Amino acid sequence: MTEAFSGRCLCGAVRFEARGRPKGVFWCHCDSCRRHSGAPVSVFVGFENDAVTLTEGTITTFKSSPGTTRGFCSRCGSTLTCATVHFPTETHYHVGAFDRATELQPSKHFFTDEKLPWLRLNHDEQGK
Repeated sequence: MTEAFSGRCLCGAVRFEARGRPKGVFWCHCDSCRRHSGAPVSVFVGFENDAVTLTEGTITTFKSSPGTTRGFCSRCGSTLTCATVHFPTETHYHVGAFDRATELQPSKHFFTDEKLPWLRLNHDEQGK
């Protein structure tokens, strides 16, 4: 049986399903991700391109920088994807867009040199 992860944007106009094992789940601290999401850090899960099916709507894309294309819902503005030439066969989806986001726990950090100095990520501190 293949694992399936369903996701959607905030308004539900865009829905997708990813099948199989994620390529990885990671924190991204880059300036571009911060500006795209409006959050101090983004958490992504990577899936092979052919493992994801768009079941409703369309992900609107734009080239945010050379070699990087970002996706969002054109109706509600939800940030959804990031694809780069560095990983040509996979797309990274914002973990928060998945129904079972709690199961997609990050294990790596990227662009830590761009991390905001006041951001503290203590996994043992819950709600503090």
